[in-house]
Amino acid sequence: MKTSLAVLGAATLCAASVSNTTKDGLITDGLVSLGDWQSAFDKAQNFVSQLTTEEKITIIGAGSLTNTSANWTALGISDGPQGAQNFYYESAFSMTCALAMTWDKDAIYKQGKAVATEFYQKGLQMLAGPVSNPMGRSAWGGRNGESFGPDAYFNGILGGISAKAYQAGGVIAGGKHFILYEQETNRTSSMSGGGGMGGGMGGGPTSSGNSTMGASTSGSAPSGSAPSGMTLRARADNSSTTQSSTESAPYSSNIDDKTFRETYLWPWYDIIKAGTGAVMCAMTEVNNTAACEDSSLLMGMLKTDLGFPGMVWPDQNGQKTALGSATGGLDYGSSSTWSTSTIEAFLSNGSLSEARLNDMVIRNVIGYYRANLDNGEQPSKADYDDYVDTMSDHANIIRENGAKSIVLLKNDGALPLNKPRRMTLFGANAGPVMGGPNLQFTVQGSGPTYQGHLASDSGSAQSSLPYLITPEAALTLRASKEHTNVKWILNDTYSTSSSGNTLVTLSSSETAVDASYAGYAAASDVCLVFINALSGEGADRTELYNEDQDTMVNTVAANCNNTIVFITSTGIRLVDQWIENENVTAVLYSGPLGQESGNSITDVLYGDVNPSGRLIHTIAKNESDYNVEICYTYNCNYTEGNYIDYKYFEHSNTTARYAFGHGLSYTSFGYSDIKTTKLMSNLSYHAKGRLEVGGRADLYDVVAEVDVNVQNTGSRDGAEVPQLYIGYPEGSGADQPLKALRGFERVEIKKDEHSQVKFQLRRRDLSFWDVTAQEWALPTGDFKIYVGASSTDIRQTGTLAM
Repeated sequence: MKTSLAVLGAATLCAASVSNTTKDGLITDGLVSLGDWQSAFDKAQNFVSQLTTEEKITIIGAGSLTNTSANWTALGISDGPQGAQNFYYESAFSMTCALAMTWDKDAIYKQGKAVATEFYQKGLQMLAGPVSNPMGRSAWGGRNGESFGPDAYFNGILGGISAKAYQAGGVIAGGKHFILYEQETNRTSSMSGGGGMGGGMGGGPTSSGNSTMGASTSGSAPSGSAPSGMTLRARADNSSTTQSSTESAPYSSNIDDKTFRETYLWPWYDIIKAGTGAVMCAMTEVNNTAACEDSSLLMGMLKTDLGFPGMVWPDQNGQKTALGSATGGLDYGSSSTWSTSTIEAFLSNGSLSEARLNDMVIRNVIGYYRANLDNGEQPSKADYDDYVDTMSDHANIIRENGAKSIVLLKNDGALPLNKPRRMTLFGANAGPVMGGPNLQFTVQGSGPTYQGHLASDSGSAQSSLPYLITPEAALTLRASKEHTNVKWILNDTYSTSSSGNTLVTLSSSETAVDASYAGYAAASDVCLVFINALSGEGADRTELYNEDQDTMVNTVAANCNNTIVFITSTGIRLVDQWIENENVTAVLYSGPLGQESGNSITDVLYGDVNPSGRLIHTIAKNESDYNVEICYTYNCNYTEGNYIDYKYFEHSNTTARYAFGHGLSYTSFGYSDIKTTKLMSNLSYHAKGRLEVGGRADLYDVVAEVDVNVQNTGSRDGAEVPQLYIGYPEGSGADQPLKALRGFERVEIKKDEHSQVKFQLRRRDLSFWDVTAQEWALPTGDFKIYVGASSTDIRQTGTLAM
């Protein structure tokens, strides 16, 4: 791996100066204007005022109140954004990383509302999502596929839209994981994790592959080193690669203030402003303090600086101590840790105030009122196997969004397909797993590949598939209607026996097809090779490619001059082992697409849907091109600063194979007539607006606009995703990456027509974190404006004077 970059800034992580003037970050302090949360707060405060101390303690311990004057049923909470886990008669939606590849704000909202509606109809009150962290700091992060990706702006916009959609569907949005939870390795004391894949997926079919490369030796920074200006608490186990099973000692993410605010905290502004009612704190540590017990994080930054009015609840093992978690900002915890006698003792000796206890209870119930769950209309809680059919027409949404999310990486005229005569499917990812569709995806880590079609992830991101349309099923149905001859080898490592058996034997030896990849490939007009990359909760990845699958691709391509590769991946999957082979004529890329996966794929392959998906991460040429490895020590130091994914590639002048935002179409688009407009003058250097839900009000003022004309210059109707990037003024002191995404729009344009695309820039989009003043600052000078089809494919440039 390349040497990490120097830390940006020398200030320690701390709350903004405004939060240092507060008492405790209590919602009753009145420092934060609640806006449309006010009515819910009034109801919550009135309810809490009628409770006894014992009843309050019951609620914060996730309990229900029965046989009392008050009435409260503990919230029904479930993962996740792909559908409520473990229930029958519900839909399995696209995984977050797949949905994000649509770059379609309407699609994000539509799926989010549909998912939430199913939660509501099952009698659940809270959806554990959206997922912001892990963002994907390291390409090897096991759970990267659960979030919207490593760009802070993109992550925040889509996270905010999802939160709004969940509420529109009738439930509370519970964002996670707060914060700096970027890997699985050593996430708990009992999990050495990363890189070992945790022994598979609890019995699910996996293949280990034979990678000779990977993040396997060193952490992200030398053991014990720390960002400049920070003091790390000494640990006896600091140099160990695993933690003692008797200690609650997960890794600590150590970070400077500037990086924290500008990259990892950034998305939470949008997620909180969108109305998220709960936030899950991570099970790991931040700067050597448990994330669920850090008052500067929870009471200061989250509840005051970002104005979050809801409850904080812990990830598994996140609550470490009774008093530390209560005073640190946790609102919902374990009844055994927060027993009545324990909390009453804290109140008696003054270590916990009555005001803070009331604050905890108000935050537990305010989201319930905000979501109007007190109206008595929600169905009662269903058991997992109760016949409560919530699926409605959601299969159509899943199929549509699945097709929209597919990224066309390469196309040498091979696609769309046009009634091929002889077609062969290769690879386990084309067909069903031997038993399914819901083989046990447990929180034990995931093997590098899945021996069946990958339509879901594992752990907290697992879907409950009611059925699964595989590519083999959908393509066979299409082929049967067009009289196409279809063959398949649904295995990644198939080899023939010495007997020379054939898979298809006809009346003469001249028409027999050898039972091999080469034999089937040579007898085909088009060869579709399906491969996947699997990762998930419980372990980090050991490889970003797979030798078995790559050997299969190369073998097929050596014998078939029209080889099309389809990749399904929960994270980055490298392609350079075969991408320049001239017989590889097209490559498509997606995340797990849910129950309608095969139909979505077939729609794109045959041109019923023109592909418009875009990458949400950078695909490098080599594993060594990525700058952040998995960390194997207690102290994981974010010495790379803001430079992750495309920001690092630009900064280090490293050429990617496929850039962030890349995606082709069956048509073409032209850009012209860029125009920049400043909308507000005499702006203060620092943000000074009142504190509201989502942070200072003036951070959301629209201060400038950028317009550009996009024309469909090809022969098909299609959709383009123009992207706006900015470069900060030189000499401004902002110390920022060369380019930062600050706008995107997916626009459908008919052939020979054009669309005028407008981007709005908020004050926050042009600001940087002033470490000295502890506030967002808007630099003066000329911003560089870039509009294009990816982070490197820039079509129009301009300047914006501020």
